[in-house]
Amino acid sequence: MRLSAPIKIILSDPVHFLAFGFGAGLSPKAPGTVGTLVALPFVILLMQSSAAIYISTVFVLGLLGIYLCGESAHRLEVHDHPGIVWDEFVGMAITMIAMPFTWWNLLLGFVFFRIFDILKPWPIRSIDRSVSGGVGIMLDDVIAGVFSCLLLHGLVFVIQ
Repeated sequence: MRLSAPIKIILSDPVHFLAFGFGAGLSPKAPGTVGTLVALPFVILLMQSSAAIYISTVFVLGLLGIYLCGESAHRLEVHDHPGIVWDEFVGMAITMIAMPFTWWNLLLGFVFFRIFDILKPWPIRSIDRSVSGGVGIMLDDVIAGVFSCLLLHGLVFVIQ
């Protein structure tokens, strides 16, 4: 099991480069949070599209993530290397589904997603521990994104 990943390998191999969020996962502290921050410009850009394009893109990115995260983890010989952050990209995008773009919504979505991803309440923790490979790496963040999205929509509904 190798927890450290050589920077040269991560930056030169397309699978690792994407799985590590264009290098964001190389952050020595809080790589998941840094990966989510790096995802924000992509999410903002995606929020400018139609709902159909948004959801289709997130679906494709999720499927791609199953391969990328699983393959990167396999090559690094680690179940879920902390530097693999493609799942954070997808989870953050799920969080913002059908939300109007405002900086306030984006901030709340970011905070909610990070809370669910870090604390991993049931069933997220159970899935994280029991499902392996690329599906397992992706699925806990997908569910964290769904929970965050529901909470964000609920809060916006109550406030308005």
